[in-house]
Amino acid sequence: MGFEKKIVIDCRGHLLGRLASVVAKQLLEGQKIVAVRCEGLNISGKFIRNKYKFLIYLRKKTATNPKKGPFHFRAPAMIFWKTVRGMLPHRIDRGARALRRLKVFDGIPPPYDTVKKMVVPSALRVLRLKPQRPYTDLGRLATEVGWKYANTVSALEAKRKVKAAAWYERQKKLASFKAQAVAQTQTSA
Repeated sequence: MGFEKKIVIDCRGHLLGRLASVVAKQLLEGQKIVAVRCEGLNISGKFIRNKYKFLIYLRKKTATNPKKGPFHFRAPAMIFWKTVRGMLPHRIDRGARALRRLKVFDGIPPPYDTVKKMVVPSALRVLRLKPQRPYTDLGRLATEVGWKYANTVSALEAKRKVKAAAWYERQKKLASFKAQAVAQTQTSA
């Protein structure tokens, strides 16, 4: 990736760890990154195995006072954020500044729904996993372990897709009008 002001990455269809490693490296180099649609991330392996691994992870807590941590996030965006944090030296200043350059979202919120979104080919599931290999959707896994907003995010995504389809139809009409105008000016000249 080249250095840009802010990169918006559409996480849908990417493998969690591979995308997190690329994002962590870019953050350390000073790039600002926004990750949207984190509920569409994938983890390689069967769903039931990944669920058991996550449930084991949820049991880890401070014996004397569980309020002191470790804290286990259920939202897919925060699971991705914590994965990236694990790949950064977040306890020193350089890593903390890098982590502040990352924003993560479930779904695509309004400031980023009209921005061009990127994919990371080295982290795409269709390019990195063999077709017959099982994989897990992070959104489904998060829902199974306590994320309550899957329905809300899917409803908001449906509204966004309707709006985007209407915009695309308008753009197609404008393009055809422009093509007609160019054709008319060329025939009259």
